[in-house]
Amino acid sequence: MVYILQFTRILVFCFLGEVLHRLLPFPIPASIYGMVLLLLALKLGIVRTEQVKKTGNFLTGIFPLLFVPGAVGVMEQAAVLRESWPAIVIALIPVTLLVFAVTGKITEHFAEGPHA
Repeated sequence: MVYILQFTRILVFCFLGEVLHRLLPFPIPASIYGMVLLLLALKLGIVRTEQVKKTGNFLTGIFPLLFVPGAVGVMEQAAVLRESWPAIVIALIPVTLLVFAVTGKITEHFAEGPHA
């Protein structure tokens, strides 16, 4: 029963993310809006960590399983990918480096601790 209640809380934020996605003109996925709203609710004390922790841990535990359909889709498109591999590599390398750099800077910022 605890999992159902916690999952319902998470789904409420997913739904609110869908609403924001429809209302706002920005090209941001609804799931991002939902997770930002959940983060804000956690930070502001509207939702306590204990109210979503067990289900959150369960969902992150099965997360790799959620990638299986995407991997199958990629395998089905192998012929198309073989034709366009140079463009894919050219696009992936700078994006990967950018993600590394931004993630590193954000991690450095938070690792420094609270600022005065």
